[in-house]
Amino acid sequence: MLLAILFAATLPAANPAQTADGWVNLFNGTNLDGWVRRGGNAKYTAENGTIVGRSVPNTPNSFLCTTKAYRDFILELDFKADADLNSGVQVRSEFVPEGATVKSAGKTIKGGKGGRVFGYQVEIDPDVKRGRLWTAGIYDEGRRGWLKDLKNNKAAREAFKPGTWNHLRIECKGDTIKTWINGVPAAELHDSATPSGFIGLQVHGVKDRKKPLEIRFRNIRLKELR
Repeated sequence: MLLAILFAATLPAANPAQTADGWVNLFNGTNLDGWVRRGGNAKYTAENGTIVGRSVPNTPNSFLCTTKAYRDFILELDFKADADLNSGVQVRSEFVPEGATVKSAGKTIKGGKGGRVFGYQVEIDPDVKRGRLWTAGIYDEGRRGWLKDLKNNKAAREAFKPGTWNHLRIECKGDTIKTWINGVPAAELHDSATPSGFIGLQVHGVKDRKKPLEIRFRNIRLKELR
């Protein structure tokens, strides 16, 4: 936690406007102010009111992360992913700089080339050919692996709509994380390994590809819970 805080302290602060009902838009629709890329070298751009992540061959998992950490909150966003690009949304996540090592949840985490993002990830799993479709399941990126998959939640698996926009809702409060995909309850996890951290948008690492794979995010808003 200390390393993540020290790293974030060197970044410019983001102060998005808060609406009367407490919601904050994390993306201003025009540029990536308030966000920083960590991990791999995937490309992130702001285009027509969306954040577009594009894969780069042979680079580790990449993350566009908020410069601010959050503890208890509701996060909502829409996403549309290429069928061959695994992705996810990090919540309460942390960063190990290159060359550093930390221990978390009984695991030793090393900051390899470019550093390492770790923490709770709400999965985006659009691989129709494989047929798993665990979108909105909860994975522990860089640390313990799957914490709550969707193998026993048929309704949530079937709620995902391939090839178009989908809506995620994520609630983090105390030791509980809950997720919904297109309004359907997906996963509920009780875990206290990381009580706060940044939000991150993943582009998963890929091997050699001539054409980049894309994931798009829009309507990214957050409401802190007091």
